[in-house]
Amino acid sequence: MAKRKPTSSQVAQKAGVSQATVSMILNRRNDVSFSAETVERVECAARELGYELPHRKNKNSTKKEKLIVVICPTLTSPYYVLLLQGIESVANEKGYGVFICNTQRDAGQEEKYLRMISTIDPQGIIYACNPHPDFQKKVEELAHRIPLVIISNKEKTTTVDAINQDNTMVGRLMARHLLELGHREVAFITPPLTRRQWQRSRRIDGFVKEYEKEGLGGHVLIKAADESVDHRLPRMDSEYSMGYQLTMELIREGREFTAIAGQNDMMALGAIDALEESRIRVPKDVSVIGCDDIFYSGIRRLSLTTIDHFVALKGRDACDIIIRKIAINDQFYTGLQPTSIYNIEYTPKLIARKTTAYANTKKRK
Repeated sequence: MAKRKPTSSQVAQKAGVSQATVSMILNRRNDVSFSAETVERVECAARELGYELPHRKNKNSTKKEKLIVVICPTLTSPYYVLLLQGIESVANEKGYGVFICNTQRDAGQEEKYLRMISTIDPQGIIYACNPHPDFQKKVEELAHRIPLVIISNKEKTTTVDAINQDNTMVGRLMARHLLELGHREVAFITPPLTRRQWQRSRRIDGFVKEYEKEGLGGHVLIKAADESVDHRLPRMDSEYSMGYQLTMELIREGREFTAIAGQNDMMALGAIDALEESRIRVPKDVSVIGCDDIFYSGIRRLSLTTIDHFVALKGRDACDIIIRKIAINDQFYTGLQPTSIYNIEYTPKLIARKTTAYANTKKRK
């Protein structure tokens, strides 16, 4: 007589919990949570009895199970377009769909999408930026149930898989290039320096520290956009316009500088247009450096000096980590999978082009 397969009720009896609890734990329900002790008791009972989830293969083959959610702050920035292209290229290769949640840098929108996760029921989640500080704990809890990667910044410690970016190093690299060209009086233009966007301050900190090493800490002029900018609906030209407006303000105020550093390439391109409109030559009168190495920066006519931190590769790596962890979860669904935290970081690289040159020390009229 064939041996009867163990049932979920037998697992429940052995673990001392309800049958519903067994079902929710072994099916990895995302909208409920149990203590580590309860989860271990249920999984141990399942292993000892040789219990297997019914129809698991069919469940994994459904379209719903082949979905990765990407939480992104904006779809208007070339930086995030590059990031998403990297994510989607890997997802498409592996047969996964990508569902993009555009928060528009709004905490309320981000919270709404986090509430929707249990309804969407994705197999993985990628944060294309740092979570809002108010939701950091919630995101870390979510990462215990669903493979989740944050394309993050090195200065924040976290227990979540991350593609790290040391923004302090990026700022130092920008400053060192300008210092080597003899620029002593410089300006740094940036979007708002808010709590939500703390990583922007890290890039500036690195830049200023490099100047402080040379005894020039007071020679860096920081020009930031008003905080209200981050509360407006982003447009395709938002960052370009910020760069243009902030540079025009510096010129109208009569500030002396021989170089401008932009928080990103689009701001740097806006700065170039403002300078040239004011008949200030780039780079003969003022050098300009950006960051991200977006497509426009390499166009021959623009040829912007910038920092490449391999944005598209970060997107690919984030998706690779998600798919690797999905495969592990499918193989070891009873909780036997090894604990692993992935942290990947690329060393940023200076791309010196035509918008930076040796400092012109003659005062502008």
